[in-house]
Amino acid sequence: MSNYKKALASVIIVVLFWGFSFISTKIAIRVFPPMSLAMLRFAIALVFLYFIKLKLAPDEKLRRKDIPLLFAAGLTGVTLYFFFENNGIALVSASEASIAVSSIPALIMITEMIVGKITSHRKKKSGLQNNAQEELSENKNENENASKKIRQWIGCFVSIAGVWLVAGVSFSISGNITGYLFMTGAAFSWVAYSFLTRPLFAHCSRIYIVFWQTAAGFIFFIPFSVMEFHGWGKADAEVIIHMLFLGIFCSAIGYWYYVRAMEVLGVSLSGIFINLIPVVTVIAGFFILDDRLTLLQWIGAALVLTGVYLAILDTKTDKYQYKNK
Repeated sequence: MSNYKKALASVIIVVLFWGFSFISTKIAIRVFPPMSLAMLRFAIALVFLYFIKLKLAPDEKLRRKDIPLLFAAGLTGVTLYFFFENNGIALVSASEASIAVSSIPALIMITEMIVGKITSHRKKKSGLQNNAQEELSENKNENENASKKIRQWIGCFVSIAGVWLVAGVSFSISGNITGYLFMTGAAFSWVAYSFLTRPLFAHCSRIYIVFWQTAAGFIFFIPFSVMEFHGWGKADAEVIIHMLFLGIFCSAIGYWYYVRAMEVLGVSLSGIFINLIPVVTVIAGFFILDDRLTLLQWIGAALVLTGVYLAILDTKTDKYQYKNK
């Protein structure tokens, strides 16, 4: 199987895990306050990832030069993301909580476009005399990829429209505005995490990246959890099962596989798959929570699938190579 196909399989598996995570979080948050829930799931993830790292990369020690990016990514993509998401889920329904997440692909693409222009400007400013041929080559590549970029943008917005229909949110005054704001904060935190993680691919294995990001996120959770300790309830077997699912599958394996996808597919393309998460969430709610799906929600699901397909069309490539860790 090619690297491209492995990455696609990875991100689809992640989407399935994270789609169900909204349901599990909704159940577990009845017992544990938001930040305590996040700390516990990442404690489980950290233990699981430790044994994976021990097997795949036992000699890869934490390097001082990686600490700023690893800990910044852990803060934004783990601690802050779940601060916003878990507080949001506590205030709105699982389907509503997923609505703000649909903005992530567009935010990532906008950010990547800005970063690309800044990088290009710096290159031109630092080497005008020696970069004429390189600039000509870059312009040619840009022209060849223009149609792909346009298709990705169309796919992105089609999938966003689908998410709005899937979530079935009316956005009336009766909606919990604070919950929506929390979920918007989660979206921006994930965008920051994506771009803080990308530079690490050049010299770090995936398991190294995810293990230390998880460790950083767990550490940042501790003060919040201590403040919430009085609100802890008693976990029954159902809650424990959902906690294990959140820790092992959604946190440890989920982040590990998503980093694989970002390394091969790129930050933008991986981000578009996030819009499949609400589709998984509402279908899971249909089977697990007996939620009813309207015709508009089914149409929305079809739009999301269409948008993702348009975005990945003609993007197959094996030019990205990564270590099998």
